[in-house]
Amino acid sequence: MQEILDAIQAGATGEDIANLAIPESYRAAFVRKDEAAMFEGMDSGDKDPRRSLHVEEVPTPELAPDECYIAVMASSINFNTVWTSIFEPLPTFMFLERLGKESVWGARHDRDYHVVGSDAAAVVLRVGSAVRNWQPGDRVTIHCNYVDDQDPAQHDDAMLAGNQRIWGFESNFGGLADLSVVKANQLMPKPEHLTWEEAAVSALVASTSYRMLVGRHAAQMKQGDAVLVWGATGGLGGYAVQLILNGGGIPVGVVSSADKVELLNSIGVERVIDRKAEGYRFWADEHTQDEREWRRLGKKIRELAGKDPEIVFEHPGRSTMGASVFVAARGGTVVTCAATSGYMIEYDNRHLWMKLKKIVSSHFANYREAWEMNDLIRHGAICPIMSKAYPLDEVGEAAYQVHHNMHEGKLGVLCLAPKSGEGITDPDKREQVGEERITAFQRHAESLQRG
Repeated sequence: MQEILDAIQAGATGEDIANLAIPESYRAAFVRKDEAAMFEGMDSGDKDPRRSLHVEEVPTPELAPDECYIAVMASSINFNTVWTSIFEPLPTFMFLERLGKESVWGARHDRDYHVVGSDAAAVVLRVGSAVRNWQPGDRVTIHCNYVDDQDPAQHDDAMLAGNQRIWGFESNFGGLADLSVVKANQLMPKPEHLTWEEAAVSALVASTSYRMLVGRHAAQMKQGDAVLVWGATGGLGGYAVQLILNGGGIPVGVVSSADKVELLNSIGVERVIDRKAEGYRFWADEHTQDEREWRRLGKKIRELAGKDPEIVFEHPGRSTMGASVFVAARGGTVVTCAATSGYMIEYDNRHLWMKLKKIVSSHFANYREAWEMNDLIRHGAICPIMSKAYPLDEVGEAAYQVHHNMHEGKLGVLCLAPKSGEGITDPDKREQVGEERITAFQRHAESLQRG
């Protein structure tokens, strides 16, 4: 891998890169099948990714005709990596076993270790015999929708395909590694004005936010829509508020501290609710929600936006869904993609059916949606929300930080890239977009660290 890194940093041609040998093994972060029971009986918060995530050499898998070998320069931590590392809600090895039964190529994934990671910024090293649109030397980002073209649903919306998976979570050979194997239909052009780590953090969460808000399969936000965004400085919310501003909407961000209010203000979000300062208690006890608190939240939103939100960007799940359904405007949409606070949700159905509201589900994004979001980032309309980058050897610590919500935005992970700040090939574009916009989340994290 050192020879590959040297070639990339020296600006080697695609032909030169194509002539480099693919190593027989590479460094990767993975969990072990024989450790899947290591946290049994423990509360979720006590399960520690630093114990379960290993960084060692693993064998290089064979390349399928529709795949590419990529040198992973940087990756990032997503919640699915945390779930894999704490073996919740179930060990991911059953996903690999199921994939292993599909085909000869699928069988490669069923191993006693699972290389994790669902994001990457990379350089193409080698392409399979069926790959048409990509060549060695191409600088790319990777989106995590892992499908083939043999399911009829794939040709309308790939997210409906029966064999749709998330790369690095429901497949092996993920992005938290120096090398990976990906399908050609996961590749997108790398934003040339961003560093490797900045380019690596966006694809999963940004594409998810794009489908939820902009794509034709979910909320389909229009100009002038007020949108309530829970967790507005998190991985999903940090892209959602930018998409809302960029599309002529009115974001109302919900955060949990005064410094997060300041962060949103710094990127142009003027209407922000500090739920900690407001003291909202949507659940009176474990079994009872408090409608008075829903009403108090609705009043606050109207004070800020002048109306009820046409769209509620929902992902906490149990802790907020009752409030989300209540505060959405008559005929409005609650769009949901997750349930990080619990998936057994409760809401008052009278407020849904009598006011003609909708709950719309959304899951990641198809190739077109991911590509369109990537284009917005490439053009500088949307900026990355990376707050810090860790070296691959410290991936356990990075996952621990995400597990306990000790971060803002996204955490990057340097893989083959030896240090932060590398990979920019269009400095003029970077200057045009603006260093302050690109690094807003990094600067905020650094200021908090300084105290």
